[in-house]
Amino acid sequence: MAKLASAIKRHKQSLKRRVRNRHVRSTVKTIVKEVRTGIEAGSEKGAELLRTAVSVIAKAGSKGVLHKKTASRKIARLAKAAHKAKK
Repeated sequence: MAKLASAIKRHKQSLKRRVRNRHVRSTVKTIVKEVRTGIEAGSEKGAELLRTAVSVIAKAGSKGVLHKKTASRKIARLAKAAHKAKK
């Protein structure tokens, strides 16, 4: 265990970040799943779900929870699936 005050503070900060990052990653997974099921079902809410998913994923990428290229890839794949389903 850390003994220095600064090391103890950094450990506390890392635990807080870990909890926040897990929540965001979980939210991203859930919303991606919702969009995919919406696309497969052919519902009209698909476009709206896609818009919110893009927002959530982009925010996670900009905050560093996901790597920027990972976020971009997820967005691109969702958009591609939505476009394919439209046809």
